Amino acid sequence: MKRVVLFLVTNIAIMVVLTLFLNILMQFFGIRMESMSGLLVFSAVFGMGGAFISLAISKWMAIRATGAKIIEHPRSELESWLFDTVRRQANIAHIQMPQIAIYPSSDMNAFATGMNRNKALVAVSTGLLDRMGRQETEAVLGHEISHVANGDMVTLTLIQGVLNTFVIFFARIIGRMVDQSLRRDNEGGIGIGYMLTTIFAEIVLGFLASLIVLAFSRQREFRADAGGAKLAGRNQMISALESLQRYAGKEARLPSELKAFGISGRRGLHRFLLSHPPIEERILRLQKMTGLP
Repeated sequence: MKRVVLFLVTNIAIMVVLTLFLNILMQFFGIRMESMSGLLVFSAVFGMGGAFISLAISKWMAIRATGAKIIEHPRSELESWLFDTVRRQANIAHIQMPQIAIYPSSDMNAFATGMNRNKALVAVSTGLLDRMGRQETEAVLGHEISHVANGDMVTLTLIQGVLNTFVIFFARIIGRMVDQSLRRDNEGGIGIGYMLTTIFAEIVLGFLASLIVLAFSRQREFRADAGGAKLAGRNQMISALESLQRYAGKEARLPSELKAFGISGRRGLHRFLLSHPPIEERILRLQKMTGLP
């Protein structure tokens, strides 16, 4: 319930901020919504703006949604090992030391998020720490560090923002065309045809846009696996994936907004609807790669 309330409150706050910004922008530049340029500005503000505000508060949201505890000063041998491992991998990857967190969950998972590669957060679940050995955990950490070093969070946000902009823009263009064809008068305003068509078009275009985002997400998982293999070793990365494969029958418990950033995906869905490639395919890709230790 806490996650749902947090999600709703955050999204309402984002919508209020973007609406105020759009009103100021349109009044200052004299932009009108009826024009194509005005519609494009509206679409960009809500499409790009929403995506990047979500990225800006992603660490804050992740910590509160998962109940993660930041390791500021290691208080156990395990925390010291995590701290030293992430610091060593970050140095190799030429990024600043990310914040490290542990979150309570029986789910075997880990994720990375943050506004940019030098201000990131890497979090691991208690379930992963309890069930994986140190070498496998090191590979998982290398996978997440690779996501950070590759700038995957920013790139995914940029792709999502651009696609959101096009979805909002073209859904309303389609809505206008249908509304005009249905109305017999020349009166202005918005008709019921516009509203219904726009909603339907946003659903269809949004689904198609999500397929593009998911395709990119699958490719970045392959790159992060290769990065984890370089930082921790090919065998360790494969072993970590095999451990996840044994657990894959259980439902992942990461919040929906973080699932694309976790190391463990879901099974049983059609390939095009997966944010992560099948683990068998990830293992096979690693086995065929050259130049890995």
